[in-house]
Amino acid sequence: MFTTWVENFEAEAERRKLAGDPDWSVGARLHPDVVKSVQRFQVGESGDGANLIAKAGTGTYGTAVRMFVAEEQNHARMLEHLLRAAGQPTISSHWTDAVFVRLRRALGLRLELMVLLIAETVALRYYRALRDGSRDPLVADVADRILRDEERHVPFHQARLGRVGRAARAFWWLLFAGAVVTVAHDHGPGLRQLGVRPWQFVVETLGMVRRQGIMGGVAHEISR
Repeated sequence: MFTTWVENFEAEAERRKLAGDPDWSVGARLHPDVVKSVQRFQVGESGDGANLIAKAGTGTYGTAVRMFVAEEQNHARMLEHLLRAAGQPTISSHWTDAVFVRLRRALGLRLELMVLLIAETVALRYYRALRDGSRDPLVADVADRILRDEERHVPFHQARLGRVGRAARAFWWLLFAGAVVTVAHDHGPGLRQLGVRPWQFVVETLGMVRRQGIMGGVAHEISR
């Protein structure tokens, strides 16, 4: 199964290489509240993934994970360039990212993937808001590129998790609901500038998870 995912990641890497980067020289305009929001997401995308890579092992799945991490690092790079195009700096850390990292590393691969799935799912709604709510072409372009990757990352993590029992699903939903509310509050000013109210972000993200059947008992077997 993960041979197909390796091929998928390889094809996307080749596509990105051929497409090249956006034209950073055109500059970007970001509202100060959106700047703060993008800075925080940039921190979250910038990890080296060493802990996940070590847990994934050296098989085909491990190869796919390294390619996944490379895509996440590319997101961080693009967001950094976007901030620079807007004349804004990156930040070195944020408390929400620190909490996610500690939680992910607490136990084994399965818990880390469950927490990662939360982050990737929240990112789906966030980058769609950034793409659709921004009036700046460069911002919309970068958000769309990242969003297309995140749409592939969610099923990738689901494929590795396989079937999840009721207790694990209940635990995941508890963490997920807390994360969505936290992000909506923490990024509230930026979301409002993008035309999304915090409560709307929460409701729509929860609804998206139900519609897409995320963590609803995926039929894939766990394999490498």
